[in-house]
Amino acid sequence: MGRATTDWARLPVGPREHRQDALLAVVLAAGMVVTTTLYSASGFYEDDQAAWWVSGLMILANTVPIALRRRWPMTVAVWSALAFAATQLLHVPEVFLVNFTLFIALYTVGAWCSDRVRAEVVRWVVIVGMFVWLFLAISFGWAVPNALPNDRDAIIAPYVAYSLLNILINVIYFGGAWYAGNRAWASAVAKHELDERTAELAAERERTAAQAVTLERVRIARELHDVVAHHVSLMGVQAGAARRVVDRDPAQATASLGVVEDSARTAVEELRRMLGTLRADDTGRLSDRPDTAPSTAGLGRLPELVDAVRTAGHAADLVVVGDERPVPPTVGAVAFRIAQEAVTNVLKHAGPTARADVRLRYLDDGIEVEVADDGHGERAVRRATGSGLGHVGMRERVAAVGGRVEIGPRARGGYLVRAWLPTT
Repeated sequence: MGRATTDWARLPVGPREHRQDALLAVVLAAGMVVTTTLYSASGFYEDDQAAWWVSGLMILANTVPIALRRRWPMTVAVWSALAFAATQLLHVPEVFLVNFTLFIALYTVGAWCSDRVRAEVVRWVVIVGMFVWLFLAISFGWAVPNALPNDRDAIIAPYVAYSLLNILINVIYFGGAWYAGNRAWASAVAKHELDERTAELAAERERTAAQAVTLERVRIARELHDVVAHHVSLMGVQAGAARRVVDRDPAQATASLGVVEDSARTAVEELRRMLGTLRADDTGRLSDRPDTAPSTAGLGRLPELVDAVRTAGHAADLVVVGDERPVPPTVGAVAFRIAQEAVTNVLKHAGPTARADVRLRYLDDGIEVEVADDGHGERAVRRATGSGLGHVGMRERVAAVGGRVEIGPRARGGYLVRAWLPTT
């Protein structure tokens, strides 16, 4: 309980708390006026009681500091202890509410002071001083044998019993003030820590929500890139081919335009399917409409991908190594998207006469998809004007399923994309 807290302080407080303290001081002062009057009328100190103006000053000395208890709690505690003692020494006829003022002052030190070491020192000084005064009063009482009647048949002498009773009352009184103050401080610290954790959790939720939005944007951008880039690249290649041969080979131009039409239709269908997936309801179920079916990207579409490359006028082969077996749908979709992106790069950057080789290997613990061009296209130097988003998307997809990817030029020419994806 003596740990000094420097990170947080309950003080200073606002005008509302100061008004509450002022009201408490007024109520205590009014109450002490009433009790002092009643004690005086009852002849509490008989002829030795203080004059009325002395009693009035002592009432103010005990109550006014309560209005300042949360401004200067330790100063108020010391002052209240001195005023308490002076009230007794001057025979002011009030022994009831004066106990409340000292209790409140000691409680405030324990409940509101951030410097716990000084708070304990001040309370110990006040309490030890009060007990020294109590023991001195008891000692002086023992010096007067007839202070209380002595019944020789009693188990405990009356004055001894009276002395022990005063000590017990003071122990309970000061112990209660100490305990209540420390408990109030501990409760305030716990509430502060809870508020901090609540604020941290709220900030963390906001950060998580922002990250989720960012990740969703990245996912949507990646899907759009995968869906659009391949088909638009293929459409551009075929449209250029049709333009070059439209005069001398109308049949080839017509075939190329047919490929453009098919690619456009396929791109629209995949976009519709992807947008339907994004419109999934809050329960996570997709709509029953046909255009919201899950993506059909998978290993089964690799022959279709190679055929599209051939139709675009490039030599292309698909080689499957190993025993074919079912793979998880996510892995199959990632493999197809990687092959699709790599083939798109061949169409865009390797030149119109480059050859694309697509290989799918079934391994013991996964699959390996590889796309490479031979580097013999009409352009001696590959164009490097792309945004790089395709490579980023491939790496993100592979990382999402725990695989590995290799992207870069080959030593003997051309470009290679090879990805290993786990199936177990």
